[in-house]
Amino acid sequence: MSGFFDFRIVDRLQTLGKEIQKEQLRYHRKRVLVSKEFTFDAAHHLHAYEGKCKNLHGHTYKVVFGISGYPNEIGIVIDFADIKEIWKRHIEVYLDHRYLNEMLPPMNTTAENMVVWLFEQMEAQLSSEAYRDRYDGARVEFVRLYETPTSYAEVRREWMYE
Repeated sequence: MSGFFDFRIVDRLQTLGKEIQKEQLRYHRKRVLVSKEFTFDAAHHLHAYEGKCKNLHGHTYKVVFGISGYPNEIGIVIDFADIKEIWKRHIEVYLDHRYLNEMLPPMNTTAENMVVWLFEQMEAQLSSEAYRDRYDGARVEFVRLYETPTSYAEVRREWMYE
């Protein structure tokens, strides 16, 4: 029995300039959000807090960046590899396997404070010379920081600029 979704090997690989033209690569000009997540391990403690978190302890954090923009001529809002490069070179170095209380600006290292710092760092890089002209309107829409698998803090663009 043959069905629509039967496996087959393509007869011929689509070729740019033959089956598809360069001007067809960008399907639309709508703003689109892409998302990338990262994890890091870090230690911290909270000040002026009565509970277990006043003691030095650690987490495996997960951070999710939502970045929007307009697709370029080949249909890409921002290359996922560039988001990863920003993370590795400009953000993760302050976080992974670090004592957050000494690495971040003076603040209580709550998820609520850290998520705003993360937003600011990614936004600053997207606005920098290195990326500003490469991606049309790329901007951070949200950042979500998981402190545990079930607990997170989130900041959204509209809240940052109220």
